[in-house]
Amino acid sequence: MGLPALLASALCTFVLPLLLFLAALKLWDLYCVSSRDRSCALPLPPGTMGFPFFGETLQMVLQRRKFLQMKRRRYGFIYKTHLFGRPTVRVMGADNVRRILLGEHRLVSVHWPASVRTILGAGCLSNLHDSSHKQRKKVIMQAFSREALQCYVPVIVEEVSSCLEQWLSCGERGLLVYPEGVKARNLIHARIEENIRAKIRRLQAAEPDGGCKDALQLLIEHSWERGERLDMQALKQSSTELLFGGHETTASAATSLITYLGLYPHVLQKVREEIKSKGLLCKSNQDNKLDMETLEQLKYIGCVIKETLRLHPPVPGGFRVALKTFELNGYQIPKGWNVIYSICDTHDVADIFTNKEEFNPDRFISPHPEDTSRFSFIPFGGGLRSCVGKEFAKILLKIFTVELARHCDWQLLNGPPTMKTSPTVYPVDNLPARFTHFQGDI
Repeated sequence: MGLPALLASALCTFVLPLLLFLAALKLWDLYCVSSRDRSCALPLPPGTMGFPFFGETLQMVLQRRKFLQMKRRRYGFIYKTHLFGRPTVRVMGADNVRRILLGEHRLVSVHWPASVRTILGAGCLSNLHDSSHKQRKKVIMQAFSREALQCYVPVIVEEVSSCLEQWLSCGERGLLVYPEGVKARNLIHARIEENIRAKIRRLQAAEPDGGCKDALQLLIEHSWERGERLDMQALKQSSTELLFGGHETTASAATSLITYLGLYPHVLQKVREEIKSKGLLCKSNQDNKLDMETLEQLKYIGCVIKETLRLHPPVPGGFRVALKTFELNGYQIPKGWNVIYSICDTHDVADIFTNKEEFNPDRFISPHPEDTSRFSFIPFGGGLRSCVGKEFAKILLKIFTVELARHCDWQLLNGPPTMKTSPTVYPVDNLPARFTHFQGDI
């Protein structure tokens, strides 16, 4: 082969693809720059947009916390990127997050990734807007009133105790296994539809409900009161959303509680001391059962839960879309761009927390708790879209902590776990642990 042929071959094999790649990068850069609002004089936030079409989604998925920490160190509390096919601004810090959370329906609107919308459905509470969201939330919130929570307490105690007995009988186990994707959703929908139809039959037959209405019953009765035809698909989507929000997030938080109480025996000791002070450590004492009043008195356990949620919030952030171009800390947020507010990063950078990486429940104890800044500690989000089930979650986690400390000792077989987010926070090794009956007294 002659020299010209070799040069032509090299050109086709190496140079031309390189030139095409560089051209694609340039066009991508121009596209990203052109998407800013030119009627606004403010600059875009700093940051990079990654590779053409793919943006920086792959880096974030593969590196997660390392990627986010690198971005935060390099660009600060507001930066631009390109995630899930959309130009995106990532926001953290109490003041910045406050503006986003209080700007719902005015500056921003909820806009979860397509995968989440597909799994949960467009008609669920998380994806509703304006009056539809307000009306649905008002109905569902009745299921989480203090009176409703009191009805749930005995059921939660029974379920938690049964689960712990299974763990104790198994000895060693991995604590978390998550179903995947649309196939799991379809299976869940089928089971939920069976329960919905059974619920409707009981309501139509006027069977007693025990004085405690769950969210599903409230939604069914709300439709009947308005003279509306029951929408089975909407009911299934709402039930799936509540199942995900009430199960996956609390499972994540409960796993983190097991982790920290296993790693910090002195904290577990203080938990047991508080339980003992309420007469709950003695398993034979049937006169002092758990109720809302007793649970509300468990202040130290409440601090343990807060500290766990500070370090490992189950949901790392929330997704919004800019309804119009607006200013945030000297930068423009263009209309149509996605906005992600970060819960985990906001906790990490909050100035009110001292020795941030230390697990220290005492930081939340009065008279000078470190959670006095409203938007520095946001494990349940905030504003109009704060978690509807947050009081339920707090009660469930308190009951879980009490029953765990009363009945179990345990050992983390792999030591401190590495955490992953997909979509909630969980240990990459599913936290294998060995459980034994708690025999001691304090």
